[in-house]
Amino acid sequence: MAWLRSLPLFVQLLGFAVAMMYLPMVFAIRLEDWDVARTFFYYTTFLLILLGLVGIAVTGYSAPNTARNYLVTVFASFLTIPALLALPFNYLVTSITYFQAYFEMLSSLTTTGATLFDDPTIVPAPLHLMRAIVGWVGGFFILVVAMAIFAPLNIGGFEIFAAGQGTQKSSNQIASADAKQRLARYAEQIFPIYLAVTALLTLTLLVAGDRTLVAVSHAMSIVSTSGISPVGGLEGASSGYAGEVLMFLFLFFAVSRHSFFFASDREFFQNIKLDKEINLTLACLIIIPFLLFLRHWTAAYEVSAGAEVPSVLAAIWGAVFMVMSFLTTTGFESAAWEGARNWSGLGTTGLILMSLSVMGGGIATTAGGVKLLRVYALYKHSQREIQRLNHPNSIAGSSRRVRLIRREGAQIAWIFLMLFVLSLGLTALALSATGIGFADSLLFATAGMSNTGPLAHAAGESFTGYANISDLGKLILCVAMILGRLEALAVIAVLNPNYWR
Repeated sequence: MAWLRSLPLFVQLLGFAVAMMYLPMVFAIRLEDWDVARTFFYYTTFLLILLGLVGIAVTGYSAPNTARNYLVTVFASFLTIPALLALPFNYLVTSITYFQAYFEMLSSLTTTGATLFDDPTIVPAPLHLMRAIVGWVGGFFILVVAMAIFAPLNIGGFEIFAAGQGTQKSSNQIASADAKQRLARYAEQIFPIYLAVTALLTLTLLVAGDRTLVAVSHAMSIVSTSGISPVGGLEGASSGYAGEVLMFLFLFFAVSRHSFFFASDREFFQNIKLDKEINLTLACLIIIPFLLFLRHWTAAYEVSAGAEVPSVLAAIWGAVFMVMSFLTTTGFESAAWEGARNWSGLGTTGLILMSLSVMGGGIATTAGGVKLLRVYALYKHSQREIQRLNHPNSIAGSSRRVRLIRREGAQIAWIFLMLFVLSLGLTALALSATGIGFADSLLFATAGMSNTGPLAHAAGESFTGYANISDLGKLILCVAMILGRLEALAVIAVLNPNYWR
């Protein structure tokens, strides 16, 4: 164990990701699918032996123990881990190429959930479990990275809190941060809670009526916000509305950064009450379904109220669940969503879902997107500017922290938003150059940059599947998924010439 702890983080991550492939092997043995079981066993064992040799070769090597150095490791891990995991996937699914298998694994690792298989029966059940496990591991990985690496570098949303502290203090934080110790501490703190939450949701979904594979996969997908399903979505699940309610409750873990730290925080409930990200989420859950309801009510007020009650309840629930699902960049569709769309009279709701996905979840969570805290900072700044239109010389009464978020924090949030929009536009333009229509290009770019793969299916009117995109288009989406997962500021920090110099 001491030898494993002494290995470089890059080797540890590769070994951990590869070792997780023994789990679908065990599932294949239970199903008596011996070809799949042997394939997983051979590839996993061979790769672990290879990584063991690499570990022996780098024993004693001590890389610079700084957050910036580990940021490069994280970037390299997102490029390399899918390349190893794609080997057994490509061998077992002969209808796809190795690059397509790489796309599938990268989509899972970044918790995007974009899949090439519109028909889930094409893929063996152990491979569906593998996709869910990879997404679950990717969600845990990004949680630890956010707290151990992004926080001391003041990126990933933490720059909002660091606003006004000055560059000198930030530089001192980076220099003094013991990244390896932080990684170990947060991994040990988060993993038990992460695993317990997943197990609890799995158990409740089993009680609600789901099969074992469906319950495990959906639980992993909800906790990691990957949106991966072995049955093509919630319509194929047996738990019905009870399962959707359970998933809805557990999606709140992707809203607040305090969710996975209640075991060590005595002020947990106070933090949750004052959390602006949760407040903003609750506002969206109330306002958007209410507007959809109001739109139908104003157009159909003459319809008998008694006949409308079941459809009203189903439509409201479908809208509430979809807001929460896409706001956390999970992408699961409620079974009542189609009825909600028809009931509200909105044939196309793609713009609403795209906007929710771009907003994203909380910082230091498994959700992607711009992040709710940045949206809140921009909202507070806009609110203050509107007040100054009426009272130019007024002084807002608030704490110093609120003033910093409203001024310097909003400025940094605006810069990130412009970087996000610029990256989104360039990605859409690049996809258009491959022959995809403008509307679909913008939709695919949003799905990749926000790590919400199911968005293309839910919001697209002419969606024909990711499999029909050219390999060049898939490569562009791979870049977009990594850029969306690590965020533009982290990628800029990695590619900064001053760092390499």
